[in-house]
Amino acid sequence: MSDTPEKAKKLLLIAFHFPPQSGSSGLLRSLKFTRNLLNHGWRATVLTANPRAYERTENAQMEQIPAEVEVIRAFALDTRRHLSIRGRYARFLALPDRWISWCLGAVPVGWRAIRSKQIDVIFSTHPIPTAILIGWILNRLTGKPWVCDFRDLLTEDDFPTDPLTRRVCRWIERKAVKDASRIVFTAPSAIEEYLKRYPQLTRERCVLISNGYEEEDFRDLPATGARKPVTGAIRLIHSGLIYPQERDPRPFLQALSRLKREGKIAASSLQIDLRAPGSEDFYLPLIASLELGDIVKLLRPIPYRESLRETAAADALLLLQSAWCSRQIPAKAYEYLRVRKPILALTNLDGDTGHLLEETGGATIVPLENEAAIYAALPEFLAKVRSATHSLPKEGQAQRFSRTQQAADLAHHLDQLVTKTM
Repeated sequence: MSDTPEKAKKLLLIAFHFPPQSGSSGLLRSLKFTRNLLNHGWRATVLTANPRAYERTENAQMEQIPAEVEVIRAFALDTRRHLSIRGRYARFLALPDRWISWCLGAVPVGWRAIRSKQIDVIFSTHPIPTAILIGWILNRLTGKPWVCDFRDLLTEDDFPTDPLTRRVCRWIERKAVKDASRIVFTAPSAIEEYLKRYPQLTRERCVLISNGYEEEDFRDLPATGARKPVTGAIRLIHSGLIYPQERDPRPFLQALSRLKREGKIAASSLQIDLRAPGSEDFYLPLIASLELGDIVKLLRPIPYRESLRETAAADALLLLQSAWCSRQIPAKAYEYLRVRKPILALTNLDGDTGHLLEETGGATIVPLENEAAIYAALPEFLAKVRSATHSLPKEGQAQRFSRTQQAADLAHHLDQLVTKTM
């Protein structure tokens, strides 16, 4: 470590997704920041939620929390699971999200932590808006510099889809734009959108820190970039959540069904594994209705390191990103680049994800919403994977997205804020 804990500058990191929460890539961003910032003279105190608020937990990553990092788990409930009666609950109990009760627990304990630990900077990270709200309130109460990690856009013209939720989230967004010292994004076009939306926002306050990967997590995994023909069924894997709107797989599944009916694919030649996709009640009947149950499997969640090992051992990798999310790049894209396997990227070429994959190479890119284009492109993609002639992501491309580099970038901006307040 570059500084002893006594000399380190102090960060209050507000993150809902943190071990033992499971199922969100967001927890990796927060967890790795706490580890890697220690090498740049910053020691984090994490303000997160009581584990009862999480829908799913696992303990595999608890051991990765650094001993130097204190974790404060504030009172929090999930409105849908804890405060509903026969599945119904008062609307205000889920605005801006189902974990708004976390604000009641986090603000007082966060205020005490800022005072007792002499916190230098507040950092709050999306993806749930309540985390941003907590950061704003603590900034107003204490006057400490606040870094707001939006990651993706908090709102769009039609997102969140519920108008009242969208108005509340837009209010939180305006407060962040007005009062945050720095606003962090993970994709270039998200910055451009906010600069256009809020003329008072300056480019100097906007910071690009992409999602990424931790090199240590890939230790002892199967060799990357290996090329050999596939003799049996090609194994195509998607790892992680598949949101029914943002990553709607129906055009892909319908194209698969047509190819199967025409005898162009079969279970003997193709196996598609969707690891921990969520929304199983929606996907299982859909897969059954398209008669794809022998080709497409929904697999249970597994620990993160196991999922990386599975990804590294696959023949090819599947990525889904709708045009609706063109200003986002999913975290798994960087893991895919790191393992250097052929990628079937169902996304728009003119979005941030498409731009990234076109630059790095290794992907067949087809719009997610275009069933006909998927139907036309998939046989050629599979043929190239089978013959080991599909291109791979360029060697070394992933290195600039390492979380070590991202922590260095964040520390640079944190240092600037501390210097200004001295």
